[in-house]
Amino acid sequence: SAYWQLLGLRVVQGVAGAFIIPTTVALVNDLATETTRGGNMGTYNTFRLIGFGAGPVAAGAVVAGGPYRLAVGGLAFAASGFDAAFYFATSTAALSFVLVSLFIRDPEPAHTAGGESIGGFAVFDRSGTRVLDPVFTLGVVTFFMAVGVAVFATLGSIVNPRLGQGPTMFGLQFAAFILAQVLLQAPIGRATDFYGRKRFIVVGMVLLVPTTFVQGVIMDPWLMFAARFLQGVAGAMVFAPALALAGDLAPEGESGSTLSVLTMAFGFGVAFGPLLSGFLVAFGFVVPFAMGGALAAVGVVLVATQVEETITPRARPTWAD
Repeated sequence: SAYWQLLGLRVVQGVAGAFIIPTTVALVNDLATETTRGGNMGTYNTFRLIGFGAGPVAAGAVVAGGPYRLAVGGLAFAASGFDAAFYFATSTAALSFVLVSLFIRDPEPAHTAGGESIGGFAVFDRSGTRVLDPVFTLGVVTFFMAVGVAVFATLGSIVNPRLGQGPTMFGLQFAAFILAQVLLQAPIGRATDFYGRKRFIVVGMVLLVPTTFVQGVIMDPWLMFAARFLQGVAGAMVFAPALALAGDLAPEGESGSTLSVLTMAFGFGVAFGPLLSGFLVAFGFVVPFAMGGALAAVGVVLVATQVEETITPRARPTWAD
């Protein structure tokens, strides 16, 4: 009933997410092989984004359908639509707990000889062939991507009058990114198992530059929708392949610590992007999007120079000729 209580609960919810997301990504990585890792990461991210997008829709439907009254065995139960939405979310979390308990088993623990592993977080490349550690580089690039995507999120009060649209259209534009991710993460992930990971990340970051910048100059609602969708295509070409590539590089038994670099970077970018846009928009509407495009351009250079391909491509895409 108080703001600080809600804030505290959201923090606890965030801690729970910190337990769940890195460990599930690590499990997906451990259960995959070199030839299936990209597809598995794409499928996992697809379902994660479906949940992210469906949650607000389901909550809205439950709230609109309230209040609810139920009588079972002489016991009466009543709940407002608002309360019922959280009961519904709690039930899905409980179902997830049951499914994990029944069907998920940890893989056999890895046994490595002492001193053989060079895992753990590192900023600089320990092999000496490059300047930056490739996993750290992928984390930085993931952060840049997330910032570029998130700058749009909190600008609805400016975007709507600028484009002459209502909140429904803004919601569609926001969802366009998620729609592209849901449609493309799995097939792109599978494609990286055949064509290699790095080239998809590079192309995705290149595409992210114009699709982010153009959002700052577009004056038509449907063009904004198209830009957001294409930005989602770019994001799909970056995140799942980056997770797969980091998984390829993870020492045996250290998937969690390796892949958590990317999941942490994505979460930090999604949180930092709106803060950055709120500050930069005071200097002009285009400025946050120009900054997002500039970060993506830096990401192109970082991936091209600091990340190596981890698999031997079994085929060559036509656009790589």
